[in-house]
Amino acid sequence: MWRPKKQANLGPLEKYSPVLVWLAKNAVLPTMKTAASAGTEPITLYHRRHTQRTRGKALSHLAPAAVLLVSALGAFTSSESLSALVWLEFAIGAAYLVLMVRELRHLGHGPLHHERVAWLEIAAAGILALEGYHIWHRHHEAEAVSGVHRFHLLPWLYWVLAVWYILMAFGIARILDRRYLHLHEEGFSGRLTLLGKPFAYRWHEVARIEPADNAAVIIHLTDGQTRQLSFADLHNGATHRDQLLTRAAALPAEA
Repeated sequence: MWRPKKQANLGPLEKYSPVLVWLAKNAVLPTMKTAASAGTEPITLYHRRHTQRTRGKALSHLAPAAVLLVSALGAFTSSESLSALVWLEFAIGAAYLVLMVRELRHLGHGPLHHERVAWLEIAAAGILALEGYHIWHRHHEAEAVSGVHRFHLLPWLYWVLAVWYILMAFGIARILDRRYLHLHEEGFSGRLTLLGKPFAYRWHEVARIEPADNAAVIIHLTDGQTRQLSFADLHNGATHRDQLLTRAAALPAEA
């Protein structure tokens, strides 16, 4: 016998967004990684100014490139011979510029991405470490001739910066992964700020979820408590908020 399809009890969501109502009633949920379907991987969340910050970080790498360029020009205009060290500086500098152009191209096509290892930072570390050694080597040769030994700060400064870039190369991905939203079969969890505490709720603990403002939700728990989550500082924050609302509104239809 034919029976009408059971409709979801959408509550305040029904007055808020016709699109969300249609998605919830028809149980049409995206299946990509950024979707709010059950069993998906956590969605990486980015700050709303992530693209501008990443472009600024990429352009800041012009400083190590300028250091290398000045050193290379100095090698050509001085009496210093083009040693293997100088040619190695040229090779690293060329690789560095290629990686920087590659990074900017990726930002133009899809700014919301990050690699597990930031190769541009590794190249910058190589430039600074090599240039620091080059400076130290020149001073060492001059001291061997004069017999006067002095402490030179600049090579050590370059080496400290090189270590910093290496730490960033392997740490940027871990920092960006701190913001996430995970919608799964048993509930949802996440963290919306870098230094904020993570949250986790089971669906059976949630009485209802309703929208608040343009990019926030109010979670009503079964014990009478309420919690508010704001996606306002995130890139496409309203979209991520709507995914959570859609998932919550579709639960009665899945039962």
